[in-house]
Order: sequence, then C-alpha cells, then structure tokens
Amino acid sequence: MIHLTRLNDSDIVVNAELIQMIEATPDTIITLTSGHTIVVKNTVAEVVRKFKEYKRDIFSLNNLEIKKR
Repeated sequence: MIHLTRLNDSDIVVNAELIQMIEATPDTIITLTSGHTIVVKNTVAEVVRKFKEYKRDIFSLNNLEIKKR
C-alpha cells in the first residue's frame, strides 16, 4: 500500500499491486486494473518512487522470512 494525496488534500492509501498506469495530464492520474481512476497531487515520479519503495520493502521482508527457515 502506498500513501498519496488527493487534489482536495485528503490522504488516500492505494494498493500498489493494482496500479496499471500512471499519467500526467498535468494532474497525475492513476488507472487501476479495475478501470477506476484516481487523481492525486503527487507527481508521477513520486508515485513511481513510492511504488519502488513498496516493492523493495516487500522483497526485503520475503528475504528475511526465507533466511529464518
């Protein structure tokens, strides 16, 4: 899950695994695999960075669990 900010300054948490596409028009529009779209204040670069951090965290947790076995 990644934390983002809607245009009205409210916080939203998005399941990063459901992101299909991110575009700037100039607002950042996130399209989910369900077809729903979310418009956020965050830049495309910020969303991509948060997505990478999320994946890195998940990968690190999986490695820790494998090493414990």
